[in-house]
Amino acid sequence: MIDDSPLPPPMPEQLPALIELLLRSTPEVYRPAVAHAVFPALGAHLHRTSFRYIDNVCHEATLMNVLMAGTGAGKDCISEPINRIMADIRQRDAENLRREREWKEEVTSKGANKDKRRRPEGLVIQEIDADMTNPAFVMRTAEADGHFLYTKMNEIDQFDALRGSARGQQQFQIMCLAFDPGNRYGQTRVGAASVTEKVCVRFNWNASTTILKGKRYFSRVLTDGPVSRINFCTIPEREIGAEMPVYGSYGPEFDEELRPYIDCLCRASGEISCPEASRLALQLREECADCARLTQNRVYENLSYRATVIAWLKACVLYVASGCRWDPTFDAFVRWSLHYDLWCKMEFFGTAIQEAILTWNDQSGARPGRQNLLNLLPPVFSLPEAVSMRVSQGLDAAGTCAMLRQWKHRGYVQMEVMLRAGKPTEVYRRLQF
Repeated sequence: MIDDSPLPPPMPEQLPALIELLLRSTPEVYRPAVAHAVFPALGAHLHRTSFRYIDNVCHEATLMNVLMAGTGAGKDCISEPINRIMADIRQRDAENLRREREWKEEVTSKGANKDKRRRPEGLVIQEIDADMTNPAFVMRTAEADGHFLYTKMNEIDQFDALRGSARGQQQFQIMCLAFDPGNRYGQTRVGAASVTEKVCVRFNWNASTTILKGKRYFSRVLTDGPVSRINFCTIPEREIGAEMPVYGSYGPEFDEELRPYIDCLCRASGEISCPEASRLALQLREECADCARLTQNRVYENLSYRATVIAWLKACVLYVASGCRWDPTFDAFVRWSLHYDLWCKMEFFGTAIQEAILTWNDQSGARPGRQNLLNLLPPVFSLPEAVSMRVSQGLDAAGTCAMLRQWKHRGYVQMEVMLRAGKPTEVYRRLQF
């Protein structure tokens, strides 16, 4: 699927039952953003649960979401659905926070030479403060006993508390490690009271930001991995003078309908097989490969690899939440989720990533990965016309023959011989797209 539209792909009309429930009280303009933003909190309920991807690598449900939209666009629309999803975790966290507070008060009340009780065991506290320091993050991860940590940030730069030194970028390292299976992270300190731990980072989170601030925040790490590992969404700008969106209400009935899905997530454990999700991942991988072949854009191709993993993980979360039953609505929703995510990445970062990789090539007029190059050519075209089209799109002329061979092999074009100016000339005829 290649989308040249200035707006993201429209959401399917038929949605999975869990997503339909979570969007029930959400105004229409916010529904796509909320549909993406609920997955980090849902995934945080899975404990020691993994899924095997089509490359035979096991993943846990690491899902990180950034909502990028204009000032006053209504970015807080994601808050209430997330609050409802996180209610059970927050209830347990409150009890463990009380135990931790009582222990701290007891330790503080004793003199320096008094025997002090060791830190209580079983302090699983999943929801963390957005401004938590690195040592506190490592300690909370170690005590979580394989559970995901979770936080929701009103602004993406709240992540900076985790960066370490004033010039450090450990927050970006944590974003990358969280997505990578079997990661190791921690710190070693000399002091007896200091945190010395090595942990596997399991960290799901939501963040919101304006588009300009989001672009600026990731500008120094465009080619370092965080952007490809994060799921992005947006809220389209409304017309001037448009009516104010009105939310529905959330009540006990909503919580009762949500509880069975949360219970299914909490009960899951071990490696879960979902053949339907694997089948879908293979289809999506091939669709993205087709898109890359037609656009001849490596930025799109590189972003699509992890975007497909993210979409597949959403399918796995929906599968488990639905009692390990696959619903036909999952296919269209997950496919839309993938292409929406890629639309956002290419819209917000595509040109900047291209320029960061190829600083020698002026791409100021290009929209990487957004145009089907085949559609820019006439129904019947020659090699020189294909070369001219590539050059006009900021691509090198040397890659034209390889592109045409690939298109011919995939059945996009066929070669013919036609008389042009009275001479037999090899031309290419478009067959599809």
